[in-house]
Amino acid sequence: MTEDAELVARIRSNDLAAFEELYHKYKRPLFHTALAIAGDHGAAEEVLQDCFVRAYGAVDRVDATIPLSPWLHRIVVNLACNAATRNRQWPLALDTLIDRLVAGPAASPESAAQDGELREILGEAVAALSLKHRLVIILYYYQGFSLQEIAYILTCPVGTVKSRLNRACVALRHSLGADRRLKGEVAYAVSWK
Repeated sequence: MTEDAELVARIRSNDLAAFEELYHKYKRPLFHTALAIAGDHGAAEEVLQDCFVRAYGAVDRVDATIPLSPWLHRIVVNLACNAATRNRQWPLALDTLIDRLVAGPAASPESAAQDGELREILGEAVAALSLKHRLVIILYYYQGFSLQEIAYILTCPVGTVKSRLNRACVALRHSLGADRRLKGEVAYAVSWK
């Protein structure tokens, strides 16, 4: 029995300590996903709280044989998209995502973090993406989900995820390539293949 399956079984038998363990296991990645989508700490905290309330209410219906992370992220993505739409605020709170996109194989994390201007430019480019394209960038680069897991989270075919990810990377390359503050080679570092 996996750790998640054991937690679900304990939660189903009204073990609140198991639910607290579940919360602590997943709160950080779920919060960061909500923050990257909603763009506001307060909204992200509300999304996280609502996610766990919904998860607790649906624990009897969850398939405990598969990892819970994609299921919980599906809930968070839906709630965060609703929050972002309500607030009409496109986030620039994408620091870790930007670090991952900026840091190529030859770049150290320290050098990527030191380049504040590049981070700002990339943050603007990611924030300018449509919500559906920003979602796949966040889930693929920031959370490290596979294409199949993203398809599950977004309830769409894998081919749609591939297409959105490709279009998002093309849009980022175009945006970064057109930005006069950058040197041309940086724009081509953004790729998902």
